[in-house]
Amino acid sequence: MKETVWMVDDDADVREALRMLLTLLGYDVVEFKEAREVAAAIQTGQKPKILLLDINLPGVSGVQFLPVLRGLPGWKYITIIMVSAESAGESVELAIRQGADGYVFKPVTYDELRMAIQNAQGRRKIKTGELDLK
Repeated sequence: MKETVWMVDDDADVREALRMLLTLLGYDVVEFKEAREVAAAIQTGQKPKILLLDINLPGVSGVQFLPVLRGLPGWKYITIIMVSAESAGESVELAIRQGADGYVFKPVTYDELRMAIQNAQGRRKIKTGELDLK
């Protein structure tokens, strides 16, 4: 069974590019345009294995939404990767402090996304105790 990745980005072109890359990487992909749509899916009991969350979303930003997600039951085990058009900055640092497991910058390549997912999944397993480095 394929792992499910949710991606949240208000830009249709970015969603299309990410969907193609994620499909090539072997994931099932569910797309959202804004945080409100994600919240509605969560209320139905759904959750992904991995979430790609745009930092700059309309309404509630990805950085604002991140601590809300981390506070939900079971969401400490979800790998969350921030997606940003900004090449650096306070938003990425803040997202990492608030529980993001990694980040990628737009436009992202196949190899960058693959490595970001692998690294972020490893970090999440260490943070939750699923992977013991002793």
